[in-house]
Amino acid sequence: MADPAGFIKFEREEPKKRPKEERLESWGEVYAEVPAGERNAAVRKQASRCMDCGIPFCHSGTAGCPLGNLIPEWNDLVRRGDWEAASDRLHATNNFPEFTGKLCPAPCEAGCVLSISPLSGGPVTIKRVEQTIADQSWEAGYVKAQVSAVSSGQRVAVVGSGPAGLAAAQQLTRAGHEVTVFERDDRLGGLLRYGIPEFKMEKKVLDRRLAQLRKEGTEFVTGCEVGVDLTVDDLNERYDAVVLAVGALRGRDDTTTPGRELAGVHLAMEHLVPANKFVEGDGPSPVDAAGKHVFIIGGGDTGADSYGTATRQGALSVTQLDQYPMAPAERDDERSPWPTWPYILRTYPAHEEAGERRFAVAVKRFIGDENGHVRAVELQKVRVSKDPETGRREVVPLSDEVEELPADLVLLAIGFEGVEEMALLDELGISLTKRGTVSCGADWQTSSPGVFVCGDAHRGASLVVWAIAEGRSVAHAVDAYLTGASDLPAPVHPTLLPLAVV
Repeated sequence: MADPAGFIKFEREEPKKRPKEERLESWGEVYAEVPAGERNAAVRKQASRCMDCGIPFCHSGTAGCPLGNLIPEWNDLVRRGDWEAASDRLHATNNFPEFTGKLCPAPCEAGCVLSISPLSGGPVTIKRVEQTIADQSWEAGYVKAQVSAVSSGQRVAVVGSGPAGLAAAQQLTRAGHEVTVFERDDRLGGLLRYGIPEFKMEKKVLDRRLAQLRKEGTEFVTGCEVGVDLTVDDLNERYDAVVLAVGALRGRDDTTTPGRELAGVHLAMEHLVPANKFVEGDGPSPVDAAGKHVFIIGGGDTGADSYGTATRQGALSVTQLDQYPMAPAERDDERSPWPTWPYILRTYPAHEEAGERRFAVAVKRFIGDENGHVRAVELQKVRVSKDPETGRREVVPLSDEVEELPADLVLLAIGFEGVEEMALLDELGISLTKRGTVSCGADWQTSSPGVFVCGDAHRGASLVVWAIAEGRSVAHAVDAYLTGASDLPAPVHPTLLPLAVV
């Protein structure tokens, strides 16, 4: 049984980070390398803070982890030092715990019972425990290829190699199907490869897991755009089922602010992708922040990724703009009561390193030089209002006063609008919803028979943990479609949404 007083004995402690100066001089991960023995001893104490409470909201599909990770169970196994059993329990529900341990914002911690009151000292460091189990699993050799003993003779094509596609592929391969993953980029991983900066997750972590999938029998084809390089007729002839895990990479643009057409104003992904390719050894990025005054518009994850990338490229200054007021430091129970995802100020490691954030401001216009390149921005203080009838948001200037600041590079990190236009969808006869996503039935099957969808392509831009959960669930659906029944887990339903205050 868990220690009911563990959260009183031990304070919540986050993992140690490398010194800021050292982080800015390299692309390596933010967190410091700690000897395994010291790391494991510290994390056993953190796991001891878990009370194994009667109703563990941490692994609820709506208020906590959509994967249904059995968090209290592996917390207690870690507390007792049984790392191999903890690894088995963690991998039973999560194909890639090292991805979620590094990249997930941890809705499980928001749903932890210790999040109800700040007097508890804060929730269990679930994400840290998960990451340490994953690290120990690889170091101790607990992670092995799971090769199916039987073959179904059925062939499945997975289009897209992001976390949703990889999870679906691994589950279906282990079920005995012949799975081929098609990726249009030159390397595998989707946003894990070219969207997530190296300082958040080193790509050797991704490559290590890809090697496991290959040993299990999953085949990969890169540099192939399905619908162009491989026709839909060929796809239907060669495969018994198709999984669309193509993501939602159509970036939201700003077409209303004067000066948007100036050189030096880019969507954030136009900055992040070549920066990641540079780290992979592909040569200099055409969108480089070195020696420039950089403005990042948008306060979310993508903005923070561009922020940290720009500082490492050697920007003169980095300023991140958010049109909303600064969020509170602690949960407001009226606005976002436990166990919903709290509306609070989220500070990423990149924000601690350099630059500044400004709130309740927006760009009135981008100012160009004689060569048509952005040289400055005009900022206004604003208020965001919402029409009670239509629900539409409107950004209203508080005055006519403007502030002009030098800007050599502007990055728009204002979200994604859905699935990109692609020949594949046209040839399959699949149209997008108003949200820019691909709809499906209760069995994850699209309007095109034998074609399934999962991840951001279905849900819209979301969290890595939801992508893996949907990948696992679509694998169950495809397995049942091909064989008549399936023992594979299906942690989420296509219509499941996180618990939220409406």
